[in-house]
Amino acid sequence: MEPIFATDRTRELLPKIKVFIEKELYPLETPEYLAHDFSHVEPILQQKRQLVKQAGLWGLHLPEEDGGLNLTLCEFGQISEVLASSPFGHFVFNTQAPDIGNTELMHKYAPQHLKERYLKPLMNGKIRSCFSMTEPEFAGSNPTRMGTTAVKDGNDYVINGHKWFTSSADGAAFAVVMAVTNPEAAPHKRASQILVPMETPGVKLVRNIPIMGHAGDSWASHAEMLYENVRVPQANLIGAEGAGFLLAQERLGPGRIHHCMRFIGIAERSFDLMCRYAVSRELEEGKVLGDTQFIQGFIAESRAEIDAARLLVLRTAHNIDQFGAASVRDEISMIKFFTANMMLRVIDRSIQTHGGLGMTSDILLSYWYAHERAARIYDGADEVHKSALARSILKGYGLDVRRKK
Repeated sequence: MEPIFATDRTRELLPKIKVFIEKELYPLETPEYLAHDFSHVEPILQQKRQLVKQAGLWGLHLPEEDGGLNLTLCEFGQISEVLASSPFGHFVFNTQAPDIGNTELMHKYAPQHLKERYLKPLMNGKIRSCFSMTEPEFAGSNPTRMGTTAVKDGNDYVINGHKWFTSSADGAAFAVVMAVTNPEAAPHKRASQILVPMETPGVKLVRNIPIMGHAGDSWASHAEMLYENVRVPQANLIGAEGAGFLLAQERLGPGRIHHCMRFIGIAERSFDLMCRYAVSRELEEGKVLGDTQFIQGFIAESRAEIDAARLLVLRTAHNIDQFGAASVRDEISMIKFFTANMMLRVIDRSIQTHGGLGMTSDILLSYWYAHERAARIYDGADEVHKSALARSILKGYGLDVRRKK
């Protein structure tokens, strides 16, 4: 817990959540569950979800009218860090991506009939969802370019397109699909977001894409999708027509706080594993790994980097709460690349400290190393965020960084 940003609610909630995760989820972090498909452990996690509800810890991110606590982004960010100490934490508390982002989006912009049919069961953990934006034919670093179209026909949209990295599509009840509805408009006003039930004719899950050799299934998967003459009512539009890019950006602001605090939680757990191993692994009689300067360097650098990242992210979350995401665009770019790289360095140091053990599924590190490398790519690649931040800084010095060379 970071005292500067602590509130009465975080002081009460964080110890309860930490005890729950250590008691109920840490014992599930075994080779049987880490090295197999998510569906193998999912029935047990559904039981743990019921325990979360019984403990009064369900839906913490939701507004009060929906049974939540109306937490600020800064407050929930601190909870997200603790949940991330286990790979199963966010799922068991129903705060996992992409569902949490779709929940926030639909709360604000979905028409009432979509809220009744889809948002309520999503909040209750009865169904899952996915977000379908990225396309293999176009660079993900420029989301204004896409080939998926939604053409009006009577009272319907007819959607055609090819998507991939539609995370958690396997078993989802619906997708929020980004599609071009206004091709003649300016680039940032061409696309819209449309809710598409997954059972709609023409929706095809081509495959779960192998990530570092493992395709996964259920929530822990990333799908390639085809939408072929998919017909849905125009009433399934979320927000205004042509506002898809704007909504995606609004979704990503809080989403990056969620992700970055999750990165910090992973780094903190990896750090804990490294320190525990450093004081217990004997090199020779009377000497352990922690006695060596190399390992001491790993530990000192990791502690400093984790703490720096946490302060940076929570400051950004606090400023979003106070002033809105648009006013801290530079900070949002900064935390994304800084925190993702910090996490990967800490995981790598912990693996190195554990030696051969770190490469196995006997502990968490190899799981996180494989599944979190993408942190430097999704939600904006490092290079995009660094370039955007640098352009903004240089603009303050009078340099027109858009000028052609």
